[in-house]
Amino acid sequence: MKYVFLTASEASSIDFSKVLQGSASTLRYNNDNTKTFVKFNGDTPSFLNGKTILNRSEILEELKKEEWKSEE
Repeated sequence: MKYVFLTASEASSIDFSKVLQGSASTLRYNNDNTKTFVKFNGDTPSFLNGKTILNRSEILEELKKEEWKSEE
């Protein structure tokens, strides 16, 4: 599985038929709702060209940062 971070404003450009999330309502956002990410298998969807692709261990490291921790 591969992962790509996007800004919240880029969420409207996501082709949900090409990623593993089903819709905008299933995206996870950081604490201030400025970033999200998508996950996919196989070839990189064209709307993600030029973006940094992370593997599982890399995404898990990023999600440990304070900006992603739940405030609950």
